[in-house]
Amino acid sequence: MNLLTANDRPGEYPASYYAATATPLDPFPTLKGEVRADVCIVGGGYSGLSAALHLAERGFDVVVLEAHRVGFGASGRNGGQVGSGQRLEQDDLEAMVGKSDARRLWDLGQEAKALVRGLIDRHALPVTFRPGIAHAARTKAEVAHSHAYAEKLARDYDYDQVQPLDAAELAALLGTDRFLGGDIDRGAGSIHPLNFALGLAGAAKARIFERSTVTRLDGTTVHTDGGHVRADHVILACGGYLGRLEPQVASRVMPINNFIVATEPLDGLMAPIAAHDTKFVVNYWRMSEDNRLLFGGGESYGYRFPRDIDGTVRKPMLEVYPQLKDVRIDHAWGGTLSITMNRMPCFRRVAPNVLSVSGYSGHGVALATLAGRILAEAVAGQAERFDLMAALPQPRFPGGPALRSPLLALAMTWYAMRDRLGV
Repeated sequence: MNLLTANDRPGEYPASYYAATATPLDPFPTLKGEVRADVCIVGGGYSGLSAALHLAERGFDVVVLEAHRVGFGASGRNGGQVGSGQRLEQDDLEAMVGKSDARRLWDLGQEAKALVRGLIDRHALPVTFRPGIAHAARTKAEVAHSHAYAEKLARDYDYDQVQPLDAAELAALLGTDRFLGGDIDRGAGSIHPLNFALGLAGAAKARIFERSTVTRLDGTTVHTDGGHVRADHVILACGGYLGRLEPQVASRVMPINNFIVATEPLDGLMAPIAAHDTKFVVNYWRMSEDNRLLFGGGESYGYRFPRDIDGTVRKPMLEVYPQLKDVRIDHAWGGTLSITMNRMPCFRRVAPNVLSVSGYSGHGVALATLAGRILAEAVAGQAERFDLMAALPQPRFPGGPALRSPLLALAMTWYAMRDRLGV
């Protein structure tokens, strides 16, 4: 089964809140016949569109091939949170790569946030950046950790934007007393994710082809059912929809599904910020600009989305906001993202002049946008930052393609039991 078509209609955005409120772009043409380019990018999400924009600014002739519509995948369906740093905390990165490279990774994360905001301003994208992401802890140990981590970021990384919160302070922001405390990162924030992707596509001076599914690579010649692109360089920016296009990457990057609902408009539920909790299968939420609660929760590890996405997400939503039991759900949708074993992005040079990036593990709005800039640098011969990311350890998922989903599902069941017990 192909994830590109398992849950969605070809060439159509899913019926999400984001699609309903997007500033639309006219469709791009489908690739037909032979096209020549300096760089061919496979995938029209944040990574691919940002790479196209930055490469075109450097004078490269760029073609982007998207199987459906630009922003169709995780880039147009996610929680919209523009977080600080990397997916792993700095303590973990220091243990993994040492303090010097951990600092470089932190600085890349800071640059990623600034890049998102800078692109919005420079290209007048139809996007508003709303500052503030709260981190909601469920146990006293998690509260203590979040407060100590805020102190560490201020002391060791000169980042003083994280404010520790006690239970009352967090409840005042979130409108729920289900958490024991946490913090708020005033330097992070949230955006309308699909509008950001559409804005990048409109700003990129590239030739974009939609409804052009890539079927195979032959060196740096990229084939679709309707034609092919002969290029000097190829960038694979496919996220969770890579399939079997590149086995080296597919063994290290796994697709999973995640789900979001949008409620009817609500007044005064919480502050106009974003939030996430400390569950292993994380819940994340925020208020939209028209005062709907956008709540994400629940995962699946097969190909098909559940039939009742509303029910799948309503359960964790009511654990956080039991007062919403009678609230109407106006939109419910799913999406496919990609994760890695260590939750760090997978940058890989898979062949001469063929680069790949994916596996943002739920931290991709800012990092995928920065990845596009880093890919453009590497194509132009400045590969130091690409090589830094590519040097991060990226173990293969155990079990191979046939068993990795069942094994992960078993592990997630264990973590879910641990979360319910508050361990």
